[in-house]
Amino acid sequence: MNEIRAIEESQMKTELDNFKVGDTVRVHFKIVEGKNERIQVYEGLVIAMKNSRVGKTFTVRKNSYGVGVERIFPIHSPRIARVELVRPGKVRRAKLYYIRDKIGKAAKIKELIVRKGTKAPPAAKA
Repeated sequence: MNEIRAIEESQMKTELDNFKVGDTVRVHFKIVEGKNERIQVYEGLVIAMKNSRVGKTFTVRKNSYGVGVERIFPIHSPRIARVELVRPGKVRRAKLYYIRDKIGKAAKIKELIVRKGTKAPPAAKA
C-alpha cells in the first residue's frame, strides 16, 4: 500500500490548489493534434470539486453563444499547464449545480472582496 501512495505522491501537483468552488478561472489545457501540441484556454466558473488525492477533479462551466458548456478537468493531469484565478467568488455551497438553471444576470456569483493588507482566504481543503 505504501508503494502505491508513493507513486501517487510523485504524480501530484501542489501549485494548482489556489482556487475553490465559486471562483472564475482560466484553465490552460494542452491539446494534442497529431504531432502538434498547443495550449487551449478555457475560462469559466468552478461549480464542483470532487474526489481527493490524485483523482481530484473540478468542473468548469461557461456560456458559449447562449449554450451552457461544462468540462471536467483532473487537477493533477500533466495536460493542465496552469490554472489562473480570474475572479474569486463568494458562495456558501460546495456544489453550484443550481447555476445550470439560471440565465443571464441570475447566473452571476458575487465577487469575494479582500481587504488590502490581508491575505486572501486559503482554498477550502476537501
